[in-house]
Amino acid sequence: MRRPFIAGNWKMHNTCAESVALVSRLAGMLSGLAGVDVVVAPPFTALTAVTSVIKNSSIALAAQNVFWEEKGAFTGEIAPAMLKDAGCAYVIIGHSERRQYFHETDETVNRRLKTALRASLIPIVCIGETLAEREADKTFGILERQIRFGLIDLSLDEIGKVIIAYEPVWAIGTGRTATPEQAQEVHGFIRKLIAQLFSREIADRMRILYGGSVKPDNIDQLMAQEDIDGALVGGASLKAEDFARIAQFKS
Repeated sequence: MRRPFIAGNWKMHNTCAESVALVSRLAGMLSGLAGVDVVVAPPFTALTAVTSVIKNSSIALAAQNVFWEEKGAFTGEIAPAMLKDAGCAYVIIGHSERRQYFHETDETVNRRLKTALRASLIPIVCIGETLAEREADKTFGILERQIRFGLIDLSLDEIGKVIIAYEPVWAIGTGRTATPEQAQEVHGFIRKLIAQLFSREIADRMRILYGGSVKPDNIDQLMAQEDIDGALVGGASLKAEDFARIAQFKS
């Protein structure tokens, strides 16, 4: 039985004070919640402040990105040890916005992933197709490429620590959401591919999240699908009531 995983990606929102206020409300709302891993990913500037609030709660901390070198002359980048020092247990890698605006590739995703694993950070690796790719029936080909090259040269032990987030780019922040059946079809494909590339045991244990306009009114239907193990939530994670309801999904 895979443990559900709900992550909130705050993106470029919230000052330190706003982050503390939001996570404080969340911690109160989710007090006593069991059987679900809940994670928030504030901006870098708020990581330490959020850590101080959640240290006695069930909420864990994620970063939104990590560099592939451990230290050096890389102005503006964040090393994995810095994230660990700030209290992070998880890190998002390869988000579609990183791929779109900052030219992330499967190669750089792979480099970041390996560095994160060496630092004992649990990676949440994002994959997904654009609307043009979906309409051209390229969804499965795109996802297979992203998985094959994004996860290349990982040991069985390493791949066992990876969380995958399927985020159809056409559904992120657009209000459009893949139907539960569409999402399940893709998640099932991803799990079968992981079984082919690594092992059935790893595929059965791997948590695969859905991301793309996840809201309180669609989370129950999404989580009822066999191969959807959680959600990577964007806009709705910025509202305490909405994110708490998502974390308290009913399936």
